[in-house]
Amino acid sequence: MAADPFAANRSPLGTPMIQPPRLHRWRSAPVLGVAAVSVASGFGQFGAVAALADVAEAFGEATGGASVAEQAGLSGTVLGVGLAVIRFASLGALPLAGLADRKGRTPVVLWSCAVGLALVVLAALTPGYWWFVAAFALSRPFLTATNAVAQVAAGEHTASTDRAKAVALVSAGYGVGAAAVAVVRGASGGTGGFRVTFALAVVPLASLPLLARWMTEPDRYRSTVRQGARGRPVAVGSLGGERRRRLVIMLALAFAAGFVTGPANSFVFVYAEGVLGVSSSLTAALLVAALPVGLAGLLLGRWGADCCGRRPTAAVALAGIAAGAALTYQGGIATTATGALLTVLAGYAFAPTLAAIGNELFPTEVRAGVAGWLVGSGVVGAVAGLVAFGILADGPGGFGTAAVAVAAPSMAATVLFLRLPETRGLELEESSQPAGVDGAPPALASTSEPRDDR
Repeated sequence: MAADPFAANRSPLGTPMIQPPRLHRWRSAPVLGVAAVSVASGFGQFGAVAALADVAEAFGEATGGASVAEQAGLSGTVLGVGLAVIRFASLGALPLAGLADRKGRTPVVLWSCAVGLALVVLAALTPGYWWFVAAFALSRPFLTATNAVAQVAAGEHTASTDRAKAVALVSAGYGVGAAAVAVVRGASGGTGGFRVTFALAVVPLASLPLLARWMTEPDRYRSTVRQGARGRPVAVGSLGGERRRRLVIMLALAFAAGFVTGPANSFVFVYAEGVLGVSSSLTAALLVAALPVGLAGLLLGRWGADCCGRRPTAAVALAGIAAGAALTYQGGIATTATGALLTVLAGYAFAPTLAAIGNELFPTEVRAGVAGWLVGSGVVGAVAGLVAFGILADGPGGFGTAAVAVAAPSMAATVLFLRLPETRGLELEESSQPAGVDGAPPALASTSEPRDDR
């Protein structure tokens, strides 16, 4: 049997542990390792969106008429349903993420990413649109679980002072991978169509055994397993009253965010190229411009989360996503570019902040499972948003009306953050305890805890 390329990463979970857990800076090798895997995952996961215009042209028939189908090659409803199926398949990430509470963060991150990227490579061979949808639908749960568990691992590796930075770094890695897809597609000038773009996922796939050498199992997880608290599958009803209330609110927020970001991110390429008539190189340039904007969003989100608090930062960012999504589809390349970049800015401020809140509100033994539930709720929201957007885009109001319709519920959902506790400045051992619980473990002192900066 061939040697396991990831075997060197498997931590001996039963060995004696240093107490309190060894924590890392946000720029240490274990955090950089999970961030690099997120780059690979982003490359694979964003391919369906970046190459959607090529896919519509290859499997449809663009005639240059007035309707979405005549301009893009496939109707808004067909595109919306296809993307909704791909997003809906991400629900499979829920049990995969839950495995990380029982099998460990590192093996789930690595193997989920490997399987997902392999399926993306196979998508290059699809003979029709619905085959393309099926191939990406199979890859989606694995790549989505990779991102969810990577953010959990980054949060567990770090103390409160570094946690928002570490989770933001993982989000930045995903963004770099997603932008790389658009850059590759724009640089090819359409040569080979979507098939070349998808086939290139073999490059990040081949890099995973090397990245595995940087990664270690978080000591917080190892300590939990050693104490016999290995996680079980998470159900809403299985959590205590306060934790159940927290989870229900977080699920509602994840749904609202998915409802607007699903269509906002997924239709922008088809809208710009199929409706506005811009070139693939211009849309690639827009993605390149989104890199510094996304970085600025990460920095703003990290600063706001650490200085102003998790709740207000996430609420303002979610409102910004809704405003940007509504603006993107109002007509004209300048409006589209401004709205898309605003969505990127707010989205990169929002995602790591929400992930930090999710890490901080729940204990280690169920943290990855909760991350899976949040992904699942976001998926259901994205599916609902994609279907609603596609149907409304085919109506008399077109893309503009559809964008406003999916943005409104997300704007209203920002008030739900008032129902959550503020977790800024608290260690995971403290913030995950419901208010009034006796016997809660003491918080780790952020100024004296052991650090490993390797």
